[in-house]
Amino acid sequence: MIPLEDNAADIIGKAQRGLGISDSELGDKAGVSAQTIRKLRDGDFDESALLSVAPVLGLDRRALGEIARTEWRPKKIESLDGLAQFTTDYNGMAVNAYLVWDPATRVAAAFDTGADSREMLRSAKHHKLDVQLILLTHAHPDHVADLPALREETGADVFTPAREPVPGAEPIEEGKRFRLGNLQIDTRLTWGHSPGGMTYVVTALARPIAIVGDSLFAGSMGGGNVSYRDALQNNLEKILTLPDESIICPGHGPMTTVGEEKRHNPFFAAKF
Repeated sequence: MIPLEDNAADIIGKAQRGLGISDSELGDKAGVSAQTIRKLRDGDFDESALLSVAPVLGLDRRALGEIARTEWRPKKIESLDGLAQFTTDYNGMAVNAYLVWDPATRVAAAFDTGADSREMLRSAKHHKLDVQLILLTHAHPDHVADLPALREETGADVFTPAREPVPGAEPIEEGKRFRLGNLQIDTRLTWGHSPGGMTYVVTALARPIAIVGDSLFAGSMGGGNVSYRDALQNNLEKILTLPDESIICPGHGPMTTVGEEKRHNPFFAAKF
């Protein structure tokens, strides 16, 4: 099984960097020493300190404690006809890409490429799929590394968020809608981790699907490299407002659901 992308130390680090709070300031507000803050970020599990720091960083105590104690991971997503996940290694980092298809017409879309698209291509051939679209969530190298090969093998049209141009890809804005056989794919701008991070919401399969790139992870989220505040708000308003049974397909880590993230993601659990 794919491990969680982030542990409690990673989550604390992302929140602290996003809010721009120094170790000493965070320690003062939480009633612990700056050295204790550094130890928490290094993975030294001190539950009392962890629970003191969480609200200062806007994190849910219960959810963060669950992850720190390794008591939670999302339930395994049962096989869904029309969805496949592919995990490849990019310089020692596991990265996900996805195939989504209409079971009736066998037309398909690839979402990102990962480091190597060969397994995806083999799966498309096995399922007799016609890959017509390549939809990029964002342009970070680990997500588009094998784009030339995937485009050459499929002949598919390539689309990228307008804020993150990619050679040979057509730029798209939020609100762009694609039709794929009986499926509908809507685009939601969920930037913050990257300048133009795009979430693709697929409907008309047995369950709604959201391919979110690095906007959201199971139990965490992408670092707010561009804007932490906007990353939080976009995730809350544009992903976690989907129906609870919606499957979230992240760029790293295991698949999860909207319902699970509303209950167990430290960045958001206190808001529901």
